[in-house]
Amino acid sequence: MLDEVLTPEERAVVAKARAFAEEHVAPHAARWEWERHYPLETLKLACAAGLNTIELAKQHGGQGLSFSCKLRAFEEIAKADFAFSFALINHHNACARFARDGKPAHVARLLPRMIKGELIGCAGLSEPGVGSDFGGLEMSAVKVEGGWKLNGAKAWITNAAVAGLSIAYAQTDRSQGYRGIACFVIEAERPGFQRDKPFELHGGHAIGVGGFRLTDYLAPDEALLQPPGQGFKAALAGINGARTSVAAMCCGLLQASLETAVRYTGQRKTFGQPVIDHQGVRWKLVDAATDLEAARLLTYRAARLIDEGGDAVLAAAHAKKFATEMALGRIADCIQAMGANGLRAEYPLARHLAGAKIASYTDGSIEMMNERIGVALPQVFG
Repeated sequence: MLDEVLTPEERAVVAKARAFAEEHVAPHAARWEWERHYPLETLKLACAAGLNTIELAKQHGGQGLSFSCKLRAFEEIAKADFAFSFALINHHNACARFARDGKPAHVARLLPRMIKGELIGCAGLSEPGVGSDFGGLEMSAVKVEGGWKLNGAKAWITNAAVAGLSIAYAQTDRSQGYRGIACFVIEAERPGFQRDKPFELHGGHAIGVGGFRLTDYLAPDEALLQPPGQGFKAALAGINGARTSVAAMCCGLLQASLETAVRYTGQRKTFGQPVIDHQGVRWKLVDAATDLEAARLLTYRAARLIDEGGDAVLAAAHAKKFATEMALGRIADCIQAMGANGLRAEYPLARHLAGAKIASYTDGSIEMMNERIGVALPQVFG
């Protein structure tokens, strides 16, 4: 398993993430969903515990640990709630990306607030009419004296409900296609920024998904993270890690669902014996356990490749495709094993099923993974 290659320090971080989720996430996740609440206070607690600085470089105030360590930590948090885990990892990644690529003075001014959780970060890629077709971005950026003037809208952005800093992509020259895309740091406190009403998302309200609009927003020169020609490449550089992280979270969801289903079916009796002793139920849970092992092997292999600097494109696509499809079917099987009680709010399985469905879209849909893998078929099998 992946934990065997982690250092003692990294294993301690994974244990901390597990304990944090058990104490601060699991007891409240259902209420966040039913009350349509974005758990900003818990996100700040996670920041205080250092769960947003796992991969952040030490020179920037982070822990400088491996991608595999971060992945395992967020797999543990996802066992309690996918939505919270996804919100936190997006903030974590925004911290690390801004610290790595931002201008020193800009980073010195804003990063400490991000580390403390006073300023929540998000990505700014998807738009109201643009999802997976990254080259079709419509948000425009025009060079002006002292910076860039941005106009356009972003949508389906995790943490958009509260985020104060977005790492957003905009088109500087439509005739150049993806080569014209640049990346900017957008501050919600600057003129020209308007936050949209958060989406009412079933099963994942804690993600805080929504959007924002920029109207003649002036991004100063220091806010340019990646110039035209490099923005598209920079966005793709992190996609393998994002896909692998989502796959790990799906593993966490199924782990938690199996634990719930096995406990329940072991205690409830029908026809004079525990439900789990009925072969039809037991074998379904066996299939789920086997698929969980397979998904973890694919996911952890991709994580190792990322840490080693290897080519993880196909490994990440395989992991995300299999883990998301697998979680959808197998969490449903766990619910079925519990009968109608599997849908009751006192159990987390329906929320986990919704989380798995959300995961099937994030960072590239299952269909996009099929296309990514399909393009490589002649090279791999031809």
